[in-house]
Amino acid sequence: KRRSMCDLPPELIGEKILTKIPITSVRAVRSTCKLWKSLTNDWILGKASAARQQFLGFMTMDSKVCSIRFKLCRRKDKEDEEDLVDLSIKQVDLLNQVEISKVYHCDGLLLCVAKDNSRVVVWNPYLGQTRWIRPRTESNIGDSYALGYDINRNHKILRMVQTRNVSVYRYEIYDLRSNSWRVLEVTPNGEMDPNHPLYGVSVKGNAYFFAHEDSSSGETDEDGDIIDLEDFLLCFDFTTETFGLRLPLPFHSTIDATVTLSCVRDQQLAVLYHNEGLHSDDRFTTVEFWVTTSIEPNSVSWSKFLTVDMRPLALTGVRFDNDMGATFFIDEDEKVAVVFDLDGYLSTERARYHTAFISGKDGFFKPVTLGVAPNVGEPCPRTGHIPTTYRPLLVCSSTYLPSLVQVNQQRKRKERHV
Repeated sequence: KRRSMCDLPPELIGEKILTKIPITSVRAVRSTCKLWKSLTNDWILGKASAARQQFLGFMTMDSKVCSIRFKLCRRKDKEDEEDLVDLSIKQVDLLNQVEISKVYHCDGLLLCVAKDNSRVVVWNPYLGQTRWIRPRTESNIGDSYALGYDINRNHKILRMVQTRNVSVYRYEIYDLRSNSWRVLEVTPNGEMDPNHPLYGVSVKGNAYFFAHEDSSSGETDEDGDIIDLEDFLLCFDFTTETFGLRLPLPFHSTIDATVTLSCVRDQQLAVLYHNEGLHSDDRFTTVEFWVTTSIEPNSVSWSKFLTVDMRPLALTGVRFDNDMGATFFIDEDEKVAVVFDLDGYLSTERARYHTAFISGKDGFFKPVTLGVAPNVGEPCPRTGHIPTTYRPLLVCSSTYLPSLVQVNQQRKRKERHV
């Protein structure tokens, strides 16, 4: 008697087949039959999904959206052999028609920003749905976005519009349910850096930003140069549609230090703090990773996840090139942090390389080269000289969790602007 795939035991289908399928291919599987559609919900969204640790996130690489899969296999019985690292990056063909500069994650949705800021797309990889959205007004290269949802699970997009005064921003919000833009009359209690990689990380539906006090209030030296600014976090609450109080960081960073945000399973905020030192001989110092133990719009508490001493690596030429803006994710199961950046420049090299720096307990450190980073410098119209400019990889979250949130619901009325 001939048997079809649907005749196989549901447990076998789920464990041996569905858990191996990339998230970006699930849409085709769900359309196979009603049984398989139901099984995908059980094994990818339901209780059985606990065994599925396939995708840790999404990222942009050379203006393309890519999915990430990471696995560290530690060798406990062979100390003389290196640990095996399975780090695979696959380009998403669905979004190939436009160059993407940044990707944000919230509640199983991805917000992808076009390189020229002319439009954004909200994408649900699990359902294979997309919604393209144009800004309410003309876009600027300095505009930034954040993704979140309110207490009713209504998903929204915060747009920070750069005005003619580049240090002043106007705030707008897009409601996916009503398919409309609104202007917000809000003022954050601090300055946020729009050029910061991943400007706005979503945790529990709210967006968090690294910020500092107004430059006019900073500590200056005898020449009037700013030498110190108070830094903190700011939260944008998508329910009240306002910015909250200043939230303390677990450290005080210097002006030359690097601070980057990430999230852990959409429930915790993670922070990378790289103190490079003030002198060239002391630039290889420490990298700290902190994770929140509790976080709300107006309160936060912290726990240190990992500290990496970079000084022993100085002679090898390995270091984070944080001037370009590194992003990262944390794997709690493997107890490692993975930073995506450019390799430290060496005078003997003719190219720069995209690199994943994997750090763990007891001094574990392993760089993994991901390919040549192209020079994206624009030629000078007058001289034709092409400056050396590189863009590092930007990873948007530590663990992608799929959802059934609809993003392309049909609307009878056209998009309206307020």
